[in-house]
Amino acid sequence: MISIDPTTNRVKDNYKLMIGSVVPRPIAFVTTKSESGILNGAPFSYFNVVSANPPMISLAIQRNGDKQKDTARNALGLKEFVVHIVDESNVEKINETAAALPADKSEIDLAGLTTVDSEKISVPGIKEANIRMECVLEHALELGGEETPATDLLIGKVVLFHFAENVYENGRINHNELQAVSRLAGDDYAKVGEMFTLERPK
Repeated sequence: MISIDPTTNRVKDNYKLMIGSVVPRPIAFVTTKSESGILNGAPFSYFNVVSANPPMISLAIQRNGDKQKDTARNALGLKEFVVHIVDESNVEKINETAAALPADKSEIDLAGLTTVDSEKISVPGIKEANIRMECVLEHALELGGEETPATDLLIGKVVLFHFAENVYENGRINHNELQAVSRLAGDDYAKVGEMFTLERPK
């Protein structure tokens, strides 16, 4: 085994080790709205489930130096956002939204995505996703860094689920139909691939 003390590494080196080791990671495409009404959209792979009672998800949004990303700033301001699951049918357009745009420009327009109104919150979602979740901000934490925080950890409570009819079956998700993709490292992604079943011990 090779042992590495992270305190002897540069941040960039630890980043590479983290994203290369914690794989595959689900990808959330998140829409938020700025104070001036600009619809922002960005993908995040520091994303997961937190709780089912109530349903909550987590997003860890890395800062650019000491500056919050638009998604974090907007979500903290309006306390609402929409999380979409990235799949094989939309991943290329979603990838376009990772471009660095000024705050007054919409990544949704850049990628040619189609907006759809939410029912319980004011932030729209996108039509191209097979799953989307309307969320309200439940908790926010500033984490890491030395002089200033390095990450905004957002916990969102899901207030409404939306599923394409082909992926929803009797209260469960059909993963063959969803075709979710996951993030690896660098420019690499992964498909779900071959699935297998193991019974949990009782």
